[in-house]
Amino acid sequence: MADKPYCNFGFILPVLAAAMLLFSCASAKMLRYNESDVDDYRIFPNRELKASTEQSGLEYDNSTAGALEYLEVDDTLYDLDALLEENDTLAFIAIKNDRIIKESYYNGHSRQSISYSFSMAKSITSMLIGIAIDEGLIKSEEQFVTEFVPELSGRGFERVRLRHLLQMTSGSDYIEADHPFCVHPYFYYTDDQMYWIKRMRVVDEPGTVWRYKSGDSELLGLVLQRALKDRTLTQYLQENIWTPLGMEHDALWSVDHLPDGIEKTYCCIAATARDFARIGRLYLHGGDWNGRRIVSREWVEKSTSLDTFEGSPWFYQYQWWKLSEDGSDFMAIGHLGQYLYVNQSQNLIIVRLGTSRGNMDNEGWKKLLAAFVKQLPL
Repeated sequence: MADKPYCNFGFILPVLAAAMLLFSCASAKMLRYNESDVDDYRIFPNRELKASTEQSGLEYDNSTAGALEYLEVDDTLYDLDALLEENDTLAFIAIKNDRIIKESYYNGHSRQSISYSFSMAKSITSMLIGIAIDEGLIKSEEQFVTEFVPELSGRGFERVRLRHLLQMTSGSDYIEADHPFCVHPYFYYTDDQMYWIKRMRVVDEPGTVWRYKSGDSELLGLVLQRALKDRTLTQYLQENIWTPLGMEHDALWSVDHLPDGIEKTYCCIAATARDFARIGRLYLHGGDWNGRRIVSREWVEKSTSLDTFEGSPWFYQYQWWKLSEDGSDFMAIGHLGQYLYVNQSQNLIIVRLGTSRGNMDNEGWKKLLAAFVKQLPL
């Protein structure tokens, strides 16, 4: 019988007592800060990403402004700005044909304000894995995890390929649940990611079960860190994305500790909406940035095309979400309603940042985005 994932509701008091004694740092942070928030970069150590010295400007196209003042969703007409503001939105940017058609900020946010990506960082981590494969630092996604992290030998990971981590079909026992009897909040608040990574084990045959879990994404980050050797993931992101894409603003990537800790690759890049939009534009154009190849087209296509190989569902590919089985649109999604939406057939990018999803769930926001696309003038 396979081991159960390590999220145990039994023996609650002993577990809680042990957690407080053994993991007092993470536990104390959980008690103090409670639920995660978009400005949690203020409470964690970070590595800095510097704005590019050759910034890539984003031009405006105001010809569609009148058509975007109101939005019809489910046969109801809404004032778009009022709808966004009332639902805890901080920033909303839409870029069509490489020109901004709408850019609005709400609830005290501004063009210069940074905000956590949360799980949009997973998609950026996947991008960096693809670049590392392009550069030969990683041979391919078919390599086994233990080639990079031998500490996980004997815990089932010698059967797990990087592809399984990318698809979240590793079979690992990580449980994505925000309560103190599961590992997930400890990953968020710990100052020692390696401690928790080394506790993970495989409980399902790799390539047979899909389950969304940030532990797979953090392990991807560790694999990349091992491949980079002396460079940090933040340095790698700076060299390969932040500088060549002409990012306008400084940004942060939270780590478990300094100076030698590891980036939280499943969650925690704090950046502006405009700079997140540039990442979407890179993938909109198949990994090409103004004639410069940043990510191979092959990797972009693998990351966003339908693939149900070895237990992968159609809607999740290489740390990106697909919206339909036959559509060309895909998304990076963060848990408080951070959305980076790319629609290749419409040549469109949308970024929505917020402090929460407001009165809508993920499906509600997808419906809003679909209505926005439908309403755009041809």
